[in-house]
This record gives sequence, C-alpha cells and structure tokens, in this order.
Amino acid sequence: MNRFNQKTVLVTGGSSGIGLAAARAFAAEGARVVITGRDAAALEQARSELGANAITLRSDAGSLADAKALAASLAERNLLLDAIFLNAGAAKFAAFPDVDETLWDQIFDTNVKGPYFQLQALLPLLNSGAAIVINGSINARIGMPNTSVYAASKAAVISLAKTLSAELLPRGVRVNVVSPGPVTTPIYGKLGLDATALQATAAHIQSQIPLGRFGTAEEIAATVLHLSAPESAYIVGTEIIADGGMSQL
Repeated sequence: MNRFNQKTVLVTGGSSGIGLAAARAFAAEGARVVITGRDAAALEQARSELGANAITLRSDAGSLADAKALAASLAERNLLLDAIFLNAGAAKFAAFPDVDETLWDQIFDTNVKGPYFQLQALLPLLNSGAAIVINGSINARIGMPNTSVYAASKAAVISLAKTLSAELLPRGVRVNVVSPGPVTTPIYGKLGLDATALQATAAHIQSQIPLGRFGTAEEIAATVLHLSAPESAYIVGTEIIADGGMSQL
C-alpha cells in the first residue's frame, strides 16, 4: 500500500521504540518522514535505516525553544505536514511519597507542555486534512501504583486531543490518541528501576494482560498509521486503546 505517497509526516521521538516503528511504517508506504530525538547517534542510525528520503532533526520534546526551532527548520525546508505523531515522551515511576518537583516537571514538560506547544508552533505548516496522533497510555485509566505523575500526564494529553480536535476541525485537521498498553520498547529501561525491580514489575504487568504478552512497537505503529490515513477521516477526538485487553477485560 502507498497511503502516504507524496505526503510528509513528522514523528517526534522517532529514533527508537514506537516512534521508530511508526517512522518505518510511514516510509514503507511512501511518506517523506521527519523524525526528532535528543540522541544524535540514534538519529543518525535511524536515518540510515529509513533511507535518503528521511530527515532527522535533533530536538528536546520538553523544550519550548526546541519546539519553535523545529517548526522554523521545517519552514526553511518548505515542508508542509500531512500527519504528525506526537510520540516523544518520558516515563518514570515513583511511589507517591517519593515524588518531587523535579520528577513532576520532567514528566509534564516532556509529555504535556512540550507536545502542546510543539503542535502550536507547527500549526502554520499543517496541510488541510492533516491528521495528528498523540501517544497516550492506558496508565491514564487503570490506577497502577507508582505511576501517579506519568498517568496524570497521559490523562492530560487524552483530554487535549478532544479540545484541540474541536478547535482545529474548521482547519480540516483531526486529532486522535493511541493509548498503548505494555509494549516492549527501550522506555522500560528508563523507568528509574534497578534490574531486579524492573524484572519483577514486567512479570507483574504481564500477568495482568489477557493476551499473556507485551505488545510490539509495530502493532502500535499500525494503529498510528490507520489514524493518520484518509480511511479514518470519520474518526475525530477519539482514543484507540491497544493493550491486549489489559484495561478492557
């Protein structure tokens, strides 16, 4: 299929995990893909994998200055966007008594403030009919211990998808959310847990998934492409949950 032939797509946090899987899938269907990330080496590795049609730009998802700089860089290249996957995010878990302001600010800057102002900066570059997908999480819905800050940040972006959908519809722009359940990605190694705690956490989580396994980045990417494609033109302000039944059964 070539649903994105002659279209330009931006994937934030596109150098690994779900973001890279989505970038691969968009590129395979003909898109010119722009990916962002903070790690220059990871970006270069992703660019070599995605091919000559890919563009990589270093950008911190939690920085308002970087958000504006990213939009300016795209404008300088005369690039207009047909789809955006706001995927870049941070995940750190901590028990409620251990949460401090630094953790709160890191999570909310990267997961909420950054994507909000990134989208604001990119508005002039959106083609009519553009689709925006925000990466949410089922943590916003299931009350998992030690995830209070992360879960609250994801609840915020799910809410934003609805309000921004209402505001942007007159411009022909749709906003939706994909909320993954547990997925095997590098982010699990960045939760702030030691190896023993991480293994125990993963085993506990897996025991709660009706399908009996973690999802794959490619499975989430498939949903992102669906929400970004013309076939989903009637889906607006919606959250699609892809969690192996964890929050549903």
